[in-house]
Amino acid sequence: MNTLLFEQAIDTVINNPRMESGIGTLSEKTVHAVLKNYLAPNQSCHEIKYQNYYADIVTPEGIIEIQTQNFDRLRKKLPVFLKEAPVTIVYPIPHIKWLRWVDKESGEVSPRRKSPKIGKASLILPELYKIKDYLNDPGLKLHLVFIDLEEYKFLDGWGKDRKNHAGKADRIPVGLAKEIFINSPADYQLLFPEALNDTFVAKEFSKAAGYGSIALSSALKVLKQMEVIEQTGKKGRAFLYTRKN
Repeated sequence: MNTLLFEQAIDTVINNPRMESGIGTLSEKTVHAVLKNYLAPNQSCHEIKYQNYYADIVTPEGIIEIQTQNFDRLRKKLPVFLKEAPVTIVYPIPHIKWLRWVDKESGEVSPRRKSPKIGKASLILPELYKIKDYLNDPGLKLHLVFIDLEEYKFLDGWGKDRKNHAGKADRIPVGLAKEIFINSPADYQLLFPEALNDTFVAKEFSKAAGYGSIALSSALKVLKQMEVIEQTGKKGRAFLYTRKN
């Protein structure tokens, strides 16, 4: 982890003319841009056309794709890229987050308010289900980057305070907390929720990981596929799972 290099990447992006048009008007979101400059300060490596697809970063060591969500967008790229070079998927996770509200009409920005949630590695699991067919490919690696950031949201939602279902403007990184590298099937153990017992039911996993029923099902399937957990019976009417050694 290189916090100084990350700070330099933030400075490169924030002080770039791309920021002059303001929050919420950028074609490339700030987290994505900062990560590109952190992982490859040489911008000639950015946005390279490779086998009829554009890759975020191409270096002699391989291809880097930064994906903040919607891993299904990688389904067409991955089989093409993996035939030619190793691929690392970089997934940013908000570590400590401060929320700020933007009034579109006045341009006023609220003071920042700290979220009580702390980012967890298990957040990537539901997204990985969308590319489950490639997880065992020896050329595919994952890189989780935990970022402290400010999230800006528009006051354009429902309700008196206009915050319900409000639109997201941008997320501005302020620091690098830690990084996790998944380089082999054994490393998928690092995605197991820290607060969870080795034997558990789905409801307990959901609470420890912090997501709902649809994401829960996908996450459990990924961990079973990568042999992190196995189904070992039932506890009442619920399936019982055990973490494998």
